[in-house]
Amino acid sequence: MSVTIPFAGLDMRALTVDQMLARPSPVVQNQQLVSRRSARFASQSISATPSASAAVVAEPALRYAGDANQSAGSASPAIASPPEPTGNGRSALHLDHRGSPGQLWQTIKAEARRDAEAEPVLASHLHMTILAQKSFAKSMAFTLANKLSSPTLLGTQLTRLISDAYSDDETILQACIADILAVLDRDPACDSVIQCMLNFKGFQALQCYRIAHWLWQSGRKTLALMIQSQVSGVFHVDIHPAAQVGQGVLLDHATGVVIGETAVVGDNVSMLHHVTLGGSGTGSGIRHPHIGHGVLIGAGVSVLGNVFVGYDSKIGAGSVVVTDLPPQCVAVGVPARVIKQKCDREPSMDMDQCTDFLLDYQI
Repeated sequence: MSVTIPFAGLDMRALTVDQMLARPSPVVQNQQLVSRRSARFASQSISATPSASAAVVAEPALRYAGDANQSAGSASPAIASPPEPTGNGRSALHLDHRGSPGQLWQTIKAEARRDAEAEPVLASHLHMTILAQKSFAKSMAFTLANKLSSPTLLGTQLTRLISDAYSDDETILQACIADILAVLDRDPACDSVIQCMLNFKGFQALQCYRIAHWLWQSGRKTLALMIQSQVSGVFHVDIHPAAQVGQGVLLDHATGVVIGETAVVGDNVSMLHHVTLGGSGTGSGIRHPHIGHGVLIGAGVSVLGNVFVGYDSKIGAGSVVVTDLPPQCVAVGVPARVIKQKCDREPSMDMDQCTDFLLDYQI
């Protein structure tokens, strides 16, 4: 049964880009995120006092989960320890969404020590990538550089380059933390922070894009495009360095993800493998999609051209979107059609690719 729901007179082109990407109060969003995390992770914790040198940013104030009523000087709660798995196989981990890099670093080192003891084959790898590093930023730089290095693009040069990016623009590291938390929140296959940091290519590819984007904005476009090429070859993820991608983004599995030059992706977006945010035409203007905050894009979706996808919308797997979609809608099909509107929940958090697509059916 095919159902198409009209836009109820909503003129998408009358909205500004900011209005399209806008979303409900971040205070409410933060409360919902913390509530979901508390339900999924045990509250077992130990005190962790990050060193001043390790804390690159005292209070990240992540855009997608920031509490506007909390003062910048407020102390962040201690991060939980991950030493033992819970009964369902997941770590007893509770990371606050406003945690600093220093706090996250304490958790990562605790996990590395635990895993090195449990699996001696990985001890040398974990020592080099984490335990021998001085901070979270240094560890990330070392990890990404070794992923991207080649005989003619040396790891030592890339490590220095990535470290310079983190030092020059602290929002890159803030986005990195938000992306880690997004994976922990939304991917039930992720058991620990270092599992995401060291093994999840969607997360790693996104962090490499952020370095390439920094280079692009700094006018170093040749090197930015080289990084893009390396990321595409290593991770099978192709994100143009000029694209604008928000914080708290999850690329689940990530193989075959393509994001074009003039694409804009909001905060707290989740997308599955083989998603294309592609261009249309050969002009020099905006040729790629704008994806609002909190959107879930299913596996194999293509969003083509200068179209807007409103916040908290959900696009079914295999759909092709060539027209604007309003906020808080469900769309599916080729071409995609709106089958439900005014959805209250945030689909990027639920990661539910089945519910809402069948309004009625007969067997």
